[in-house]
Amino acid sequence: MRISSTAACLSVLLAFCAPAAFGASILIKDDKSQPESLAAAPDGTLIVGSASTPFVYKIKKGSTTPEVFIDASAEPKGTFFFGQLVDGDTVWSCMLSPVEGVTPVQRHTALIGTDFKTGKRKLRWELPGANTTCNDFAVGPDKALYISDTANAKIYRLAPGAQSAELWLDNRSVTGIDGLTFLNGVLYYNSVFFNNLYRVPMDANGKAGNPVQIWMDAPVKGIDGLRTTTDGKMLQAENGSGKIHLLTINGDTAHVQVIKDGLKQPTGMEQSGDTIWIAERAAGQVVSIPMPK
Repeated sequence: MRISSTAACLSVLLAFCAPAAFGASILIKDDKSQPESLAAAPDGTLIVGSASTPFVYKIKKGSTTPEVFIDASAEPKGTFFFGQLVDGDTVWSCMLSPVEGVTPVQRHTALIGTDFKTGKRKLRWELPGANTTCNDFAVGPDKALYISDTANAKIYRLAPGAQSAELWLDNRSVTGIDGLTFLNGVLYYNSVFFNNLYRVPMDANGKAGNPVQIWMDAPVKGIDGLRTTTDGKMLQAENGSGKIHLLTINGDTAHVQVIKDGLKQPTGMEQSGDTIWIAERAAGQVVSIPMPK
């Protein structure tokens, strides 16, 4: 059947206007790269850390080719990365290095700050302790960076402009802390050990109170990354069940809405415009889905 030039032009226009990111998948070097966390910059660039190699990758908007952004191959053998976050012109990364000759395995971890444009190091802060796990972070309404230490059940706070963080919360309820985020000025975190969600009350001076457990109205398994959406909800990864879900908070209750399943160990995700990008660790790739309306 002959297609008119007008119809052909229209089809081409629609192809360019269509949200090409939806359903996209990008391999991060190879299927063994284990992308554990990702971050999205305002311009659509993705920052993806590898949990099996000493590299953090940058993927420019519209590209499917990851470029090395941070090369930590000069660090101790076995160094890898967890959390990634874009904060203005800074990329925050959790870098983990095994302690050689120690059984069981112990790790020293560091918070790394890197200039988003130039790739130059801006900050390195070692988490205190013989065995630490810098896992993830979130920027609060006070512009400070809040950092989770999974191995020691702690949250640290890096004040704006500071070169080292201070202990902000040390509590039994922080055991197994993984993802954390702010919603309406309140810090929420989850436990990958116990599959629980919590919020942390703060006083007028920003001091943390005792965590309050939030009851999720559906079973979850292996909850991991946690991020806030632009419409006042939270995204949460379930690495144990291959799902991404939305959380709608109502007081001390959270409604769980599964928006993607069938994934291979999703560990982190973030909204970028009308797209959600997901780190699919066991598949060595990042994938995208449309943001639910």
